[in-house]
Amino acid sequence: MRLELTKRGDYAVRAMSALASDDEGLMSARTIAAQMAIPPRFLPQVMADLVRAGLVEGVTGRSGGYRLSVAAADTSLLRIVEAVEGSSRRETCVLRGGPCARDGACAVHAAFCGAEEAMIGALESVSLAEVSNGGPAWTCAAT
Repeated sequence: MRLELTKRGDYAVRAMSALASDDEGLMSARTIAAQMAIPPRFLPQVMADLVRAGLVEGVTGRSGGYRLSVAAADTSLLRIVEAVEGSSRRETCVLRGGPCARDGACAVHAAFCGAEEAMIGALESVSLAEVSNGGPAWTCAAT
């Protein structure tokens, strides 16, 4: 089983990390793209999602750019990912591919539901500030 971000989620986390490490106020899309190796043509779409979610403020004009709307310490990794990818909660049965409750819960419903809640809790507990400073002090079996 794999837990992976889409490209959009990956770019959102990287862009937010760049903004969190910026001390000069506004950062241009061009600077974010160059610093974080994000395709410049794709970044405006990601930034628009982050602005809509209230995580980033966009300032237009010649000296415009982006800055965080919420402190890095108060922004969870889950909130960033869900801003661009939508809800992290499954809406389909892992066995059937449709609603699980139609004729009762499937045999693995409780196990997958528990795993989903653990993942959501873990992502909710990690702040952008932690990610920007190298990540939480967790160990991972495989990298």
